[in-house]
Amino acid sequence: MKVLAVCGLGMGSSLILRMNIEEVFKAEGVKAEVEHSDASAASGEACDFIVTTKEIAQSLQNPRGKVIILDNFIDKEEIKRVLKENHVF
Repeated sequence: MKVLAVCGLGMGSSLILRMNIEEVFKAEGVKAEVEHSDASAASGEACDFIVTTKEIAQSLQNPRGKVIILDNFIDKEEIKRVLKENHVF
């Protein structure tokens, strides 16, 4: 499984989100490849899931994975809840 953590520029907040997703996956025993990216690069990259904000999700053109919306990239409980609700694990 491949997951993309996506923010506007693909640097700071997507890196934080990637690390938080990896921590949630580790705690849940989920094995996955997690990468971080900017919105324009994520639009063309094949993956299973794209995790981002509502605003950035609206800017994605032809996403090649299921888009999952978060309100807070830092809240690991929200990340865990939303990933479970979207059947990531």
